[in-house]
Amino acid sequence: MSSPLADRIRPLSLEEAVGQKHLLSRGAPLRNIIETGIIPNLIFYGPSGTGKTTVANIIAASTNKKLCKLNGTNASISDIRNIVAQIDTVAAPNGILLYLDEIQYFNKKQQQSLLEYIENGSITLIASTTENPYFYIYSAVLSRSTVFEFKPVAPEEVIPAIERAFRFMAEDMKCGFDIEEGVIKHIAYACGGDVRKSINTVELLCLSSVMPRDGEKRKITLENAKQLSQKTSLKYDKDGDEHYDLLSAFQKSMRGSDPDAAVHYLGRILGAGDLPSACRRLMVCACEDVGLAYPMIIPIVKAAVDIALQVGLPEARIPLADAVILVCNSPKSNSAYNAVNDAMADIEKGNYGPIPRQLQNMHYDGDDVKNKGQFYLYPHSYGNHWIRQQYLPDILKNTRYYVYGDNKNEQAAKEYWDKIKRKEDKK
Repeated sequence: MSSPLADRIRPLSLEEAVGQKHLLSRGAPLRNIIETGIIPNLIFYGPSGTGKTTVANIIAASTNKKLCKLNGTNASISDIRNIVAQIDTVAAPNGILLYLDEIQYFNKKQQQSLLEYIENGSITLIASTTENPYFYIYSAVLSRSTVFEFKPVAPEEVIPAIERAFRFMAEDMKCGFDIEEGVIKHIAYACGGDVRKSINTVELLCLSSVMPRDGEKRKITLENAKQLSQKTSLKYDKDGDEHYDLLSAFQKSMRGSDPDAAVHYLGRILGAGDLPSACRRLMVCACEDVGLAYPMIIPIVKAAVDIALQVGLPEARIPLADAVILVCNSPKSNSAYNAVNDAMADIEKGNYGPIPRQLQNMHYDGDDVKNKGQFYLYPHSYGNHWIRQQYLPDILKNTRYYVYGDNKNEQAAKEYWDKIKRKEDKK
């Protein structure tokens, strides 16, 4: 069986690799390390298709160590034992370079089994992961390794790899290709910085092209490119960094009153089919970031979310877009958010006390209570339905959690209550 095109044309030198200029260009840290020939334990972190495996293979080819490969999704402790058994034998006289792909799937015990050997240098570890290594990799392994982050490859940098893939397929299929204008650029942009996806899209386009007449070239059309690469740019693992980064960008764009960015991220979330997360973040933002500056936004957004959940995708995008843009265009206030956070911080510190007697539910006073009675002042019995009395526990008396926001709505409320309280104080 023929291997995927991305594997068959995998670069064999750093000059052929695309992207990761911050790591691989002349004078960059990782390149300098590779060129010394003395390879430390390395962890490559970044999205799929950004060159982690390619660079690991290039490093392995430049050393005189025996290369062993494991994948965290299916490797076991016995696989590790088999590798360790080769140390200091004729099979690996100069040590072992272990390339461990998807290390985040190794449990703690599996990772710990490598510690002794990577520490004494008999095994040099190059591990790759698509997840944040500081969350998924055992701290003792991290402390003995250097982490390098691989970033999505810019579309312009993917184009040479796509052109190379078309040339390879032409030679492999022994035919020529008539590539419609815009095809290469579309693939580069549609695959979202994933070089492997870009190259595999080229392979699909070539294999699915119509057999031409004698002497003609196979046609590669933009329409076919759009069909075969649709949705490939949506990197979205609901348990991974991309998921949380996207939701964070969505909420921060609404908070920052940027409707263009907010609907962009909404589209990406909905394009991945994650309607519940979009609804949840939208409701949180309405309460947290608009809040008391425009309190009616809360039931409005809730109604939009209810509609979205009832009609489902793809129509759900319409009420959600209405609500997202409304949140962006609304005045902002986080006064209630700050108030409850400060109150809960006091509670967590133990800064709370008995509820004042006048606020307690009325119950029998025992003989030990000298001043019997509740002494609660019913506000509606007084002018403007307000009377000054203590509501917070004694330990927090005069504590201020809520500060009026500098928006029209809250300032109107402040003016109203300042006026009432001044009247009371003058009596």
